[in-house]
Amino acid sequence: MNGIPIVLRALHDGERDLEQQLLAAADRHRAEPEFRHVAKDVARWSHEHAERITRAAVSHDLRLPGPLDPPADGPLRTVRETLGRAVGRQPAPGLLLLRDLRDLHLAATENSLSWEMLAQVAQAAKDTRLLDLAADCHPQTLRQLRWTNTMIKTLSPQLLTSL
Repeated sequence: MNGIPIVLRALHDGERDLEQQLLAAADRHRAEPEFRHVAKDVARWSHEHAERITRAAVSHDLRLPGPLDPPADGPLRTVRETLGRAVGRQPAPGLLLLRDLRDLHLAATENSLSWEMLAQVAQAAKDTRLLDLAADCHPQTLRQLRWTNTMIKTLSPQLLTSL
């Protein structure tokens, strides 16, 4: 046995998680149309990555779950947010956006590292299909990283100095 199934599972879970986070953040910040549209667009990349990983995993005797339905907000989250607003604990929308961008950036960073590990193990195992998969998908993950980083750099000064 080798570590390919381990990396594939971690990458699959990471891409599904990032997709959910992006869609949830787009919904939370629907008043920011530029953010919302881009977040939904790059969430599609993570969705496609997860689908491709699912197909690639079959040849490594690994069965991964199929595509996710859009995330549903659970009742506990709704109650927590409602109570938070009622007692005045709701941070300013700009600070929430920065927190979401930070979390998205960290999730994309984790996926980027997993893509790199997959490329390295695929190269060592001479698995050209997995190497091609990593070469196709990793650049989009790097673009997700650049987008979150640019948004953080752009928004941080104006939002954090106005507190």
